[in-house]
Amino acid sequence: MPRSKEIQEQLRKKVIEIYQSGKGYKAISKALGIQRTTVRAIIHKWRRHGTVVNLPRSGRPPKITPRAQRRLIQEVTKDPTTTSKELQASLASVKVSIHASTIRKRLGKNGLHGRVPRRKPLLSKKNIKARLNFSKTHLDDPQHFWENILWTDETKVELFGRCVSHYIWRKRNTAFQKKNIIPTVKYGGGSVMVWGCFAASGAGRLAVINGTMNSAVYQKILKENVRPSVCELKLKRTWVLQQDNDPKHTSKSTTEWLKKNKMKTLEWPSQSPDLNPIEMLWYDLKKAVHARKPSNVTELEQFCKDEWAKIPPERC
Repeated sequence: MPRSKEIQEQLRKKVIEIYQSGKGYKAISKALGIQRTTVRAIIHKWRRHGTVVNLPRSGRPPKITPRAQRRLIQEVTKDPTTTSKELQASLASVKVSIHASTIRKRLGKNGLHGRVPRRKPLLSKKNIKARLNFSKTHLDDPQHFWENILWTDETKVELFGRCVSHYIWRKRNTAFQKKNIIPTVKYGGGSVMVWGCFAASGAGRLAVINGTMNSAVYQKILKENVRPSVCELKLKRTWVLQQDNDPKHTSKSTTEWLKKNKMKTLEWPSQSPDLNPIEMLWYDLKKAVHARKPSNVTELEQFCKDEWAKIPPERC
């Protein structure tokens, strides 16, 4: 049934004037040509609120009940990966029919917003225990202990890799115009593998890894780059080498080589790349290299060396 037209305020005032003169609902309805129920509603409002003007309105009542809202919050708290469509189906099973956008708005008003989840290493109970023990062991270590660590790692830098998210300004239906796309190449269009090190006092040496890296290649990199970096960064005699638990780093031959060359290593919990601060320098390096847009692997390799050398000690 179509909604009736709202009675003008002037006509509502006329209803009250006639009512105050002693006329009844039927007489007012006949005199003004409006429904008797409308007359009764106008008079009832006037008697209750003392006015005939429109009062503040709360708007359309929410379709979602408090009980349904609690159900939504419980489900996403229990499983944050639940989609709005799945929540919609869940409410439909208890005969509550609302749009998925309404669900998202309602969750937003309760402080629950859709976000891209952070990607972190998969940790077993053993990994978690080892990381906790590592934290407890070094909880009270003085500042100079951390300043005397040489942090190391390897990373792959792709020629056309995506380092950061990009945004563009474009009109509707122009997503695939050449100027609005970022070209991709299989396998990154080529890449270089590099080994690097740094300490609190600055960035150490960066070595390009040619071919497949094994224990022998790794030991050669350490031999050519670790001690020179320690000298350049002016670390104390009690300096410690940090490396992860890659098989090439923990092999029998590498362990013996480190012992022979009197290099003390920092015990490192497995599955913990996120604990190594060098990861932030790798991000800086890749961002700076890609900004220079290298056109081939040779340029990529040179840009990596150039940008690594530019990392300021303050950042380290």
